[in-house]
Amino acid sequence: MVGTDFETVRWSFDRDSGIGRLVIDRPEKHNAISEQVAEELGAGLDAFEAVDEDADQAIVRAVIIEGAGEASFSSGADISEFPDVDPAQSELPRIWDDAIQQFAPPVIAKIDGICFAGGFEIALASDFRIASRRSTFAMKESNIGIYPGAGGTQRLSLLVGPSRAKELCMTAEEISGEQALEEGIVDYVYPADRLEAEVRQFAEQIADRPPLAVRAIKDVVDNSLETGLAEGRKYEFRRNRLLFASKDADIGIEAFLEGREPEWRGE
Repeated sequence: MVGTDFETVRWSFDRDSGIGRLVIDRPEKHNAISEQVAEELGAGLDAFEAVDEDADQAIVRAVIIEGAGEASFSSGADISEFPDVDPAQSELPRIWDDAIQQFAPPVIAKIDGICFAGGFEIALASDFRIASRRSTFAMKESNIGIYPGAGGTQRLSLLVGPSRAKELCMTAEEISGEQALEEGIVDYVYPADRLEAEVRQFAEQIADRPPLAVRAIKDVVDNSLETGLAEGRKYEFRRNRLLFASKDADIGIEAFLEGREPEWRGE
């Protein structure tokens, strides 16, 4: 296991499994996201990209984002900073709306406890959301006269439909982990004492798959959400042609023909 030094985010990477972690480490403030947290989350993602660059191959197979402690994934932005922050210069929306989605490997949000406002948006920007039954979700921004403007309204609409997304954002309604599962907001819900093991198993399952294909799948699915079906299909075709030219494709085809398990290289 290797790590890097931040003050408000814990970063780690297990080279054996290819699984990385980013832990928002402000449990005394319900893991509220300050400008420093946002900057360090972005730097943490950059650090994972540097791991790939140094190895010249896809070493990072999946990244788990979680909150420290047992009470919160994240309560959202640190509102105490708002009087001193120019929204146009803030790092928060870049992390919530852009950096996670544009990060090549899949991102898994491990949610235990409070998942409000900007924390909810981070979860929505992730590729997968796995929660404990004691988790609580809400878009709280309307309580202070704003709305979830870092992708929250858009991504939530894709999951629950426009009218329900409007209701959740307008009313700041709190819903349980079980209800979030029923509404399609999270992918899995487990008892809190099983959450870590289940998230780890899920991440390992993804990490065992061919990394370039996994990244390409994330890319083409997300691209179609931005461009629509017609353009998405064209991009899917072009992207697949590039994937066929990879070493992993040769490895996979050869292993299939020889009746053995492939050993992916991420090249």
